[in-house]
Amino acid sequence: MRILVVEDEENLAESLRRGLSADGHIVDVAHDGHRGLDLALAGGPYDVVLLDLMLPGPGGHAICTRMRAHGDMTPVLMLTAKDGDHDVAEGLDAGADDYLTKPFSFVVLAARIRALARRAGAGDDGGGTLQAGDLVLDPRGRRCRRGGRDIELTARELGVLACLMQQPGRAVAKQDILDEVWDPPQAVDLNIVEVYVSSLRKKIDAPFGRRSILTVHGTGYRMAPDGG
Repeated sequence: MRILVVEDEENLAESLRRGLSADGHIVDVAHDGHRGLDLALAGGPYDVVLLDLMLPGPGGHAICTRMRAHGDMTPVLMLTAKDGDHDVAEGLDAGADDYLTKPFSFVVLAARIRALARRAGAGDDGGGTLQAGDLVLDPRGRRCRRGGRDIELTARELGVLACLMQQPGRAVAKQDILDEVWDPPQAVDLNIVEVYVSSLRKKIDAPFGRRSILTVHGTGYRMAPDGG
């Protein structure tokens, strides 16, 4: 894979470059937000982008937002020293697909990168279109629409939504969502599912006055068959 690393801690950036290169990847590195943004928008195409949250110049959130605004849906893994729910939610709102809190194991990082690349490439062998009322999801084409309006989702959000839409009207346990969408699931806090469901509701429900993703207390979530 071709990977962009945007990290201002030069020792960490070099360690990531060496480790990822040793795994056979092509790695570009930027140490500030301005250079990182230039490479993200014009230096690609990349298979995965690793973005530090705090950078000189534009931060990770700003870079991710600009990428999505330009139609660049390259999977983004946010690297952050913060792990609060609000920080995670802010990253997801900016368009990030996943996050990893420092310090982290390189083994876990490599697994997250492989998982993101697989999710992004799922369209090569994915299933057919899923529909609940006027909510339509095309996992193969990585497109989501409601009432004829396109909705931009990250790769992880697409995975969570597909997991729910494949079983309309049935309660889906948080653990089942985690097992289906995250890899390896045992390395992820179960509460991250709540964060992604909240992000999805802001995108597919709130703007349309709908309640398609329903909470099943003590279990998980259920997709309303009629789309809410």
